[in-house]
Amino acid sequence: MMPTPASAAPGRRTPLVGWGGTRPTVAEVVALTSGAVAEQTLRHPGRRGVIARGLGRSYGDAALNAGGTVLDATALDTPGPTVGPDGTVRVPAGLSLDALLRTVVPAGWFVPVTPGTRFVTIGGAIAADVHGKNHHRDGSIGAHIRRLTLATPTGTVEIGPDRDPELFWATVGGMGLTGVILEADLVLPAIETAHLRVDTVRTGDLDEVMALMTEGDHRYHYSVAWIDCVIRGRHLGRSVLTRGDFARRSELSSRCAERPLDYRAAVRLTAPPVFPSGLVNHRTMRAFNEAVYRRAPAHREGELQTIARFFHPLDVIGSWNRLYGRRGFLQWQVVLPFGAEDVLRRSIEGLAAAGAASSLAVLKRFGPGDPAPLSFPTEGWTLALDLAVAPELTALLDGLDDAVVKAGGRVYLAKDSRVRRELVGVMYPRLDEWRAVRRRVDPDGVLISDLDRRLDLTGRTPAPNGRSARS
Repeated sequence: MMPTPASAAPGRRTPLVGWGGTRPTVAEVVALTSGAVAEQTLRHPGRRGVIARGLGRSYGDAALNAGGTVLDATALDTPGPTVGPDGTVRVPAGLSLDALLRTVVPAGWFVPVTPGTRFVTIGGAIAADVHGKNHHRDGSIGAHIRRLTLATPTGTVEIGPDRDPELFWATVGGMGLTGVILEADLVLPAIETAHLRVDTVRTGDLDEVMALMTEGDHRYHYSVAWIDCVIRGRHLGRSVLTRGDFARRSELSSRCAERPLDYRAAVRLTAPPVFPSGLVNHRTMRAFNEAVYRRAPAHREGELQTIARFFHPLDVIGSWNRLYGRRGFLQWQVVLPFGAEDVLRRSIEGLAAAGAASSLAVLKRFGPGDPAPLSFPTEGWTLALDLAVAPELTALLDGLDDAVVKAGGRVYLAKDSRVRRELVGVMYPRLDEWRAVRRRVDPDGVLISDLDRRLDLTGRTPAPNGRSARS
């Protein structure tokens, strides 16, 4: 091991913000170029502590640390991971899914789970225990990790489902607050082609799409519904449901079959930073949603789509978050158990009645969750909406949060920027269990983020002035 310097690695004061563009802060950013840098930074954290950050796709403040140190994990990136014959690949935490896909898809492999963007790091995906369109079949990414290298304030350790499983599962979905992920062994599924065979159905209302998903999702590996959360009345929740599986080589056209694993994913244009706040409003979203719904086929089977089109359609526009202007936007993502469909319906009714501007609203079905105490997915329905920031949203979403919690649901911490801290322990009833594991590896509270300060995830005892030791 390299000798530890007497002080932390040098950093640069940098303004940082989450993907939603709200809650900007300034931190000392240190390039995480090696495990030694993580170790020395954790030993000399400064007064405001340390958190790791990937590509900044958490919507709120999970990867921010106002006045403290932020480790830039994208510097921990070595190209060209090699996939073993069983599909296992060892990847650095700073590697993006985009880079991984460009390497493994041409060799006949895919990632076990991908969120709606490929521009996330492996470490960030694990810290958020990301899910995708296949959770009802394959669970979230934690179920596909065999080993992690984790730098903690008490030392660097190797962990996995069968090696210190308590720390492993506390790290999966732990929002970076148990340590700095350095490396992971990930198990990949094999694919014959880089295309998917997709069935599309346009439904007239929420009941119809939920009935179709309940009856038929088990026949597909991937399933997602786009929901119109602006329209009201008898067409409330009208949807476009797309479900699919990877195509076999025999199902491709003769032209595509010549290069069945040809993988192309381009950013076709980048949104400039000139859009005014208020451009995304109820009127524009109503027109946009009408166009999306009418453009979708009423019923189509077997359409061949590329990986980029099916899994990451928004990635075609770089910096698309700028479309919301300087005020930014937030995402409200919740999961509700099966049997609480009335709460889901009332939530959509409330959003539509309030005129909340949402162009991106998706509905998926989750299978059983994994053993991680802070993992978001649990068996049920998950609804996610991007919402332009507006003054009336606070009271509206607070009320919806209360209904979700009462029904046994929860909010996704990786997407959150505004939930009330008193709800967290109810939404995540194993929070105290997670805190006990975290205290074992970070007894002095070195690891901290603005998300933690806002929600008190780690349960720090307030000082007499009402501030925590590292507030």
